Amino acid sequence: MPYPLSRFTVLDLTRVRSGPTAVRQLADWGANVIKIEAPEAIDPSGGMGGPRHGPDFQNLHRNKRGMTLNLKAEPGHTAFMRMVEQADVVVENFRPDVKDRLRVGYDSCREVNPRIVYASISGFGQDGPYSQRPGFDQIAQGLGGLMWITGLPGQGPVRAGTPIADLAAGLYAAIGVLTALLHREETGEGQLVHTSLLEAQIAMLDFQAARWILADEVPGQAGNNHPTIIPTGVFKTADGYINIATTGEQIWQRLCHALGAPELIEDPRYTDGLLRSGNRDALNADLETRTVEKSSAEWIDSLNEAGVPCGPIYKMDEMWSDPQVEHLQMVREANSDVLGRHKVVRNAANLSSTPDMPYRGSPERGEHTNEILTEFGFSKEEIESMKREGVV
Repeated sequence: MPYPLSRFTVLDLTRVRSGPTAVRQLADWGANVIKIEAPEAIDPSGGMGGPRHGPDFQNLHRNKRGMTLNLKAEPGHTAFMRMVEQADVVVENFRPDVKDRLRVGYDSCREVNPRIVYASISGFGQDGPYSQRPGFDQIAQGLGGLMWITGLPGQGPVRAGTPIADLAAGLYAAIGVLTALLHREETGEGQLVHTSLLEAQIAMLDFQAARWILADEVPGQAGNNHPTIIPTGVFKTADGYINIATTGEQIWQRLCHALGAPELIEDPRYTDGLLRSGNRDALNADLETRTVEKSSAEWIDSLNEAGVPCGPIYKMDEMWSDPQVEHLQMVREANSDVLGRHKVVRNAANLSSTPDMPYRGSPERGEHTNEILTEFGFSKEEIESMKREGVV
C-alpha cells in the first residue's frame, strides 16, 4: 500500500530547524524527500545544526535521502533546475535574498515547472523592514510577544523551553504546502507558500494575542497560573507538585469537595470567577494548605475520580515512563547503516487507514547522490563529470 504522500517529490534545501521541521512532516508520510547539502569542501560545518550523528540531527532529518550539490557552480545550478522540472515541492529557509542570489527562488523554479509548490520560511517575512535580518528562534520569541507572558510575575522575560517559533513556522509551512498541493489538484497550478518565525510565533500566541486585538488587554506574566481560568496552576503536594485545572463553577465545586474544603465554596472571596481571579494568590494559598497533606499520586487519583482535571509534572525521564505515554508509543525506531537501530520521536498524527511507515535514519552527507541523480535522468558520464568538478 503506498503511503499518503509517496507520489510527491520534495527538494529540501533547508537548514537548522524551522525548514527541516516542515519537511519532516512530509517525509514522515512517505514523500520522496531529497535532502540537498553543499559538498563538504564548500561547507565543512554542514550548516544543519548539531552533530550529524547526534539526537537533534537524527530526529530532524529522518526519512529523507541525501545528496550533495554545489548550487553556486553553474553545473550545480543547472542540475538543480533539471530536478525542479520533475519535482513537486521545493522547501527553503534561507534569508530572503539568498535564494535569489543563487537563482533558485520561486520565480526561477516556476519558469521550468509551473506546477511547482515552493515553500519559503524566513525569520521575519519575505519583505518589510526586517526581512533581511537573520532569524533565530529566541529573537522571534521576544519580538513575537511570547517572552513577556512567560515566567513568574516580575521575573523579567523568559524563553519557552522548546524552540516554539521554529517548530511552529515549520508546521505552518507544512500545512501550507499540503494546502497548495490540494489546490494544484483542482487547478493544475503551483504557487508560493511562505511563512516566518515571527508570523508563526504571533499566531501561536492565540488567545493571548486576541486579548489585545479584541479587548485592549495587555497580558503579563502569570507564572504557572493560567492567565484567565482560575484556579488553574501548580500546587505543592507532600512529595512534589501537581497541576490542577478548573473551568466553571461545577469543576470548582468538585475541587473543593475533593480537597475536603467545601467551606471555600461559600467563602465571600471566592463565590464567583471574577472574585476568584481578584483573590487568586489567597485562593492558591488556601488550596495548597490542603494539597500538601497527601502525595502527588494520591491527589491525582482522587481528583481524577472526582472529575477535576489534574496531572503530574514530570522530568523528561519520568515522562517517558508514564503508562499513558508508553501506551501512545511516541518513540519510533529508525535504521541507518552508521547508527543501526536508534530511537526518534514519532510524528504525533495518527491515520486510521494508513499503516505505520518504517522510519529511515537521517542520511549521511551525499549518501544517495548517485542514486538520486540517476533517477532524475542524469547519465553516468554526467555524474562523473560533476564529481570531477566538485559539483557533487
